[in-house]
Amino acid sequence: MPPYLERESEEIDTERYQTVYSREQGSVAAPTAGLHFTPEVMGQLQRKGVALTNLTLHVGAGTFRPVKSETIADHEMHTENFRVPLETLRQLKNHKGPKVAVGTTTLRTLESLYWAGVLANQGKPFHHIEQWTPYNNAAVISFEEAVAHLIEATKKEGRTYFEGSTAIIIVPGYEVQSIKALVTNFHQPGSTLLLLVAAIVGDNWKKIYNHALNNDYRFLSYGDSSLLWKA
Repeated sequence: MPPYLERESEEIDTERYQTVYSREQGSVAAPTAGLHFTPEVMGQLQRKGVALTNLTLHVGAGTFRPVKSETIADHEMHTENFRVPLETLRQLKNHKGPKVAVGTTTLRTLESLYWAGVLANQGKPFHHIEQWTPYNNAAVISFEEAVAHLIEATKKEGRTYFEGSTAIIIVPGYEVQSIKALVTNFHQPGSTLLLLVAAIVGDNWKKIYNHALNNDYRFLSYGDSSLLWKA
């Protein structure tokens, strides 16, 4: 259980603190944006023509670590591992409508896929994305082009999936490449997750969070959800 809940896990948590689409062992926590998706909700989305695709996220304990440094430049971002089937990469490359990430960890993974494709195209090691890689690279290719390069590089390795790790940090000033919107819970002050939200919606994050506070929205893992569109 997240440390900020200040309690031990209970039997009900084995069901409630888990997404309905989880499959593999490896995460230390549930990607909590996914807790809002029931089989019924997912069925409704598919009937409305929303395409769904999956990837494997191994959420790390660092997701709970607050920013304690005076500046974000001195914060050491945690590393998380992920695995994405080639078929999912193809779906991401070919999808024509807006892409929506469910959860901040999913967004970090999608952005890492972009930079992995950029690095692969540049002939550089591409299986791990460093914290500041995006800020030290002036790549200008599209998300679809980057994923196409990643598909080719993965096929050359003889794999049916891309497996990597990321320490990417997404803060205001970062240009999100992969999605048009994000489904996410409401996050605590002093967190890299709130910085990520601010990177997506700009200064509107203050308006959004003031609305949540003024209307008694629930925050954190067992809290309410939001659909945030990229500014």
